[in-house]
Amino acid sequence: MLDTLSNRPDLPAEIARRRTFAIISHPDAGKTTLTEKFLLYGGAIQMAGQVRAKGEARRTRSDFMQMEKDRGISVSASAMSFDFGRFRFNLVDTPGHSDFSEDTYRTLTAVDAAVMVIDGAKGVESQTQKLFEVCRLRDLPILTFCNKMDREARDTFEIIDEIQQNLAIDVTPASWPIGMGRDFVGCYDMLNNRLELMDRADRNKVAESIKIDGLDDPKLAQHVPANLIAKLREEIEMARELLPALDPQSVLEGHMTPIWFGSAINSFGVKELMDGIGTYGPEPQVQKATPRAIAPEETAVTGFVFKVQANMDPKHRDRVAFVRLASGHFKRGMKLTHVRSKKPITVSAPVLFLAADRELAEEAWAGDIIGIPNHGQLRIGDTLTEGEALRVTGIPSFAPELLQQARAGDPMKAKHLGKALMQFAEEGAAKVFKPAFGSGFIVGVVGALQFEVLASRIELEYGLPVRFEGSQFTSARWVSGDKLAVEKFTAANKQHIAHDNDGDIVYLTRLQWDIDRVARDYPDVTLTATKEMMV
Repeated sequence: MLDTLSNRPDLPAEIARRRTFAIISHPDAGKTTLTEKFLLYGGAIQMAGQVRAKGEARRTRSDFMQMEKDRGISVSASAMSFDFGRFRFNLVDTPGHSDFSEDTYRTLTAVDAAVMVIDGAKGVESQTQKLFEVCRLRDLPILTFCNKMDREARDTFEIIDEIQQNLAIDVTPASWPIGMGRDFVGCYDMLNNRLELMDRADRNKVAESIKIDGLDDPKLAQHVPANLIAKLREEIEMARELLPALDPQSVLEGHMTPIWFGSAINSFGVKELMDGIGTYGPEPQVQKATPRAIAPEETAVTGFVFKVQANMDPKHRDRVAFVRLASGHFKRGMKLTHVRSKKPITVSAPVLFLAADRELAEEAWAGDIIGIPNHGQLRIGDTLTEGEALRVTGIPSFAPELLQQARAGDPMKAKHLGKALMQFAEEGAAKVFKPAFGSGFIVGVVGALQFEVLASRIELEYGLPVRFEGSQFTSARWVSGDKLAVEKFTAANKQHIAHDNDGDIVYLTRLQWDIDRVARDYPDVTLTATKEMMV
């Protein structure tokens, strides 16, 4: 299948077998459980720890931050690499909580496809819709997994219709559920004409698969109750008449999504989805950059930083830059040019991630995600090349929606707090602004939960109790424009002026009126709600 679906026959075999994708969903749709089962099928872990289990078993492999472990939610994107059949999967698990949507947005710049997980009872939820729109902006191919079919779920046609209506994308069933809730026995694999049966006794067991000769095969009656067979035949006949057939090219272009049905917690439907990612998902794609785009088959190595994580290992105060390789064949010990600073970096200890574990990466190819431990040189948006001054584009930074003042619990440690906050700013965990007037820092986030996470991490990782207090400001805008006009504007509005961690000028606002006033009084000054993280 790989050869027929590759748009670029000149792609080296190692690159062509890469599938780099993210999982997107509304909180509680079962994303973390699905991630875990992927690792199980990829042979990366021996036993899945159930998300809702108590104690240690609850601590799923892709959630390494203490707060994630305690709450059972993913608030930080992590990357995992593993083999599945002849494919190499690079899976990026994204935050499910809407308060961390900026991290998710950046993560989606580093993948070639997305797996959308929806809850069979709830259908398309608000956060799913937001994330889908981001995927659409990037023309990302989407594969859909309808989870929790072993519980009471909505009518299959209703779920498909809702996806088509709400997300304006063609949906084609790759499998069809047989029964639901307590009566759910499995699925009919519409692509391979197989009967897939769910094993309720062993949640980690690969389900039984029975090859059948069409829906009139007498073997069906041996495994499926008569009332469900009649319903299955009727529904599949309707589905084949009413719904479009699978068009691999349309999937790659992002116009069509194949949908699989299953139950991640029961390991059911997961293998079929993974086969689908390998067969219908795209190989590494061309990356947008200036002054030219980067093709994966180029021999020179290029990569870009889409995420920075500090203190992944509390024993070593490390900062790991997550780098998506855009082209070439990377080897450990290579010298790469850090385009922003124009300085060479020797990448002597790159790592590959397997959830919370990591191993030294001797080599990697375009499509892979490697971690580069560093002491703050690498920031989100940085490009690494073998010398050419290329800069990957499209990694945004958003204006925060909530602003609070940060105060150290111990006033004597205010300086240490500033250092800790700047590290989190470089990581992309929050915006940190130093006002031109007054002392202290103003911290900006997208959602309130981020303040809790920050306070928890600052105390755990730096031993600094911190409190966040209300601020007179409600939002921030980056300032740009003619140099003299900007100087005149900042001099006249000092009470509103601050600098972000990159030293860029920021205008702190209280009301929409502030923004309207600037547009009226300073036509040569531009205020923007996003800043491209490209330097």
